[in-house]
Amino acid sequence: MNVIADQGVRRGRKFDQVLEGARKVFMRDGFERASVDDIAREAGVSKATIYAYFPDKQLLFLEVARCECHRQTEAAVARIEGDMPVRVMLTIAAERITSFLMSEFGQRMFRIVVGEGERFPGLGRQFHDFGPGLIHDRLVHYLRCYVEGGQLVIDDFDLAADQFAQLCKAGVHEKLIFGMAETITPELAQRSIRGAVDMFMARYCASA
Repeated sequence: MNVIADQGVRRGRKFDQVLEGARKVFMRDGFERASVDDIAREAGVSKATIYAYFPDKQLLFLEVARCECHRQTEAAVARIEGDMPVRVMLTIAAERITSFLMSEFGQRMFRIVVGEGERFPGLGRQFHDFGPGLIHDRLVHYLRCYVEGGQLVIDDFDLAADQFAQLCKAGVHEKLIFGMAETITPELAQRSIRGAVDMFMARYCASA
């Protein structure tokens, strides 16, 4: 079910133009400070056009988040082939998760959702469904395939998928969110990726 569409969003000729303008403004100003006037100016459309597509700013923000998370997830899925070794699949998944965490968009979206959580209680849940929830569902699907193929032994797929996603954050997420590092070097990122895959395989590999 497309939550966004169900809540009244309508598409039109300038829909993508509006989304790109909104993405730039949200990234620059955050959610609270972003105004529809600024978004309209950045997108090169009228306020009436924006309101014709999106009844309110929260839905516009969620659609920006949904599109970016969907793009990131599909990019990872496109690299995964059904017959590749499980370690290769996990490495690709870890690279995409870590890349999103390290991206300006990922960090900014996380801060906005956390900061606006009290004012918009449903914002965090819907952002989770579009981002981490979508990644979780894809991971569960692939993990089931590898269990059926005899490469992994997993009883609780939801727990295993959550554990893997959390392992990918080790040494990356908190440093960025708490301002302990402005950037994460490729070497540190690869360290987290290898560690996540190694630990997951040590726990769930059928031959371990």
